[in-house]
Amino acid sequence: MPQQCQLIVQQDAKSPIAEAYRILRTNIQFAKMDGEVKTLMFTSAGPGEGKSTTAANTAAVLAQSGKKVIILDCDLRKPVQHKIFDRTKRGVTNFLVEDLVAADLIQDTDIENLRVFTSGPIPPNPSELLGAEKMQELLDTLQAQSDYLIIDVPPVVAVTDACVLASKVDGIMLVLDTGTVSPEMAQKSKELLTKANGHLLGVILNRVEIENELAYYYYYGSDTEKNRVTKS
Repeated sequence: MPQQCQLIVQQDAKSPIAEAYRILRTNIQFAKMDGEVKTLMFTSAGPGEGKSTTAANTAAVLAQSGKKVIILDCDLRKPVQHKIFDRTKRGVTNFLVEDLVAADLIQDTDIENLRVFTSGPIPPNPSELLGAEKMQELLDTLQAQSDYLIIDVPPVVAVTDACVLASKVDGIMLVLDTGTVSPEMAQKSKELLTKANGHLLGVILNRVEIENELAYYYYYGSDTEKNRVTKS
């Protein structure tokens, strides 16, 4: 799907959804009391909940504020960031299995301050690749070159990829589709990320109907409040 269809913050900056992303940007900037959140991972409970689109728009709105942003596609199973930004797929898996320099694989986008590091070819062993030492090298390199590193990973319940990276990032956003996710799936996702030593910053409830319009609602709060929301 072309960029203009999914990057609502670029296509329709005055829309309620774009404004919601700006609110999310503010919340991210003040989300962690003991230090700045620079590396942020986006996952979901199951497929089709909008995590990749949400990650892309979050990266774009952070870049619009003047921050240097890199979006890293670590969904090595069903990657889409190369489609959203209309760039070549060569990226993560190429770096991990070939003798390549990360800087040669970062691609500019049409949005100022925003670059993308795409997934590369789909490998037979995504979890093992993401857990390799060279993956940490890639994260360290990209963190050093950006104010924010936004990471798109597969759904947490289906595969272990998100849990492999959970402890390597400053914070995690869990994207849930209110029309499809069950309370049990949402709770299971939270438990898996927590057990993997991940820091869950918040839950993004996608496709919430507000005043007869589709919008995004971002929820932040204490662990107790988050637990109550995922059970509701």
